[in-house]
Amino acid sequence: MGEQDETALDALAELGRGGTWEVHGRRLKVTNLDKVLFPGRPGEAPVTKRELLAYAARIAPVVLPYLRGRALNLHRYPEGADRPGFWHKQVPSHAPDWLPRWDNPEADDGETTTYLVVDEPAALVWAANFGALEWHAWTSRTSDPHRPTYALVDIDPGGSTTWDEVLVLARLHRDAFAHLGVRAAPKLTGRRGVQVWVPVAAGPDFAETRAWVERLSRTVGAVVPELVSWRWEVRERGGQARLDYTQNAINKTLVAPYSPRAAAGAPVSAPITWDELDAPWLRPDAFTVRTVLDRLAERGDPFRVVLDEDQVLPRLG
Repeated sequence: MGEQDETALDALAELGRGGTWEVHGRRLKVTNLDKVLFPGRPGEAPVTKRELLAYAARIAPVVLPYLRGRALNLHRYPEGADRPGFWHKQVPSHAPDWLPRWDNPEADDGETTTYLVVDEPAALVWAANFGALEWHAWTSRTSDPHRPTYALVDIDPGGSTTWDEVLVLARLHRDAFAHLGVRAAPKLTGRRGVQVWVPVAAGPDFAETRAWVERLSRTVGAVVPELVSWRWEVRERGGQARLDYTQNAINKTLVAPYSPRAAAGAPVSAPITWDELDAPWLRPDAFTVRTVLDRLAERGDPFRVVLDEDQVLPRLG
């Protein structure tokens, strides 16, 4: 953030429990700033709404390329991460006029008609102030909703899946992508798993990317069949992991890079390098809203490789 933005963070720190805050050139009415939104981890202070808004303001320029031009599904936790949350997709009537949005021309009765689109940094801060602790952007753009720009691999651990087993599955995908010469980037979910995003050139629809990821993941899963279940129902999986290719569908989303997760300590879904899958310190919730900015300052953003959308997926035998 620039000097002007640092001034905005100072102003946020000086506000009482609420008030008007100017950030990224927009004026926001912020409320309940001292409310605890994330319980603290052992030995750590809880994370307040004020701290979440400061994080959103700092991370917005970094995460903007992954959100711009895409409908955003908000996972709201108005009472904090330790209370039940709910999906909120419709832009509310009280939203400010400047807030970027998209009217879905295909919305049926009862479906979301107007989505938030984070086309500018202040829109993400607005979402955080609205109680969205997690940010889930569509994998297609509003300009072409039926054409994904990413194929997604979701390594979803089961009840008995260990972190070491998640890493085995992630490394096998790493080997598969290297063998195929496919550019892909992993990220921690901030919960228990690992996800891999594969940039794709405009062309394939969701049925094609879903079939491609399914074939790839079934090949990987066949190497360690004792770790993977292809059952749909959680209770039928026997605690095994699922390689969830079904997220490759319109309006199905995986959490955005650098989004917080609704858990103690405010972990974030942090991009990592493929090499870091071998690092002894690696944990799915290794980075939080308090630590990931230092990592970015030191290492840069390893996820930028997914923004280059010129990749044609090879045919799988």
